[in-house]
Amino acid sequence: MTEHLTKDTFIEKVFDFETKKEWEYKGELPAIIDFYADWCGPCKMVAPVLESLSKEFEGKLKVYKVNTDKEPELSAAFGIQSIPSFLFIPVGNQPQMAMGALPKATFQSAIKDVLGVTAQA
Repeated sequence: MTEHLTKDTFIEKVFDFETKKEWEYKGELPAIIDFYADWCGPCKMVAPVLESLSKEFEGKLKVYKVNTDKEPELSAAFGIQSIPSFLFIPVGNQPQMAMGALPKATFQSAIKDVLGVTAQA
């Protein structure tokens, strides 16, 4: 299941951007963060894909969502200028940002190549 993050839950579960300068992921599983807005057409197209991926990779990957309208400070901290934008967060490595409504195959490739997670057999 995808999980919605507020600024406070982001700081608690992902990264404390208010006190840390260097990236330090707090999670134990790799993650994808979807920066979106309710009015955004491409965001709505990607939502069921992310929901499906969160079930497919349950227990191996976290899928978070950040509503850019409700969390402008969080969006600003990551320089989000267009939505949807996705932050791919591997454990113990630097995150990578991707923009635009990505097809499921692109997410699957990024999950494997960037996050090092493979689908269950």
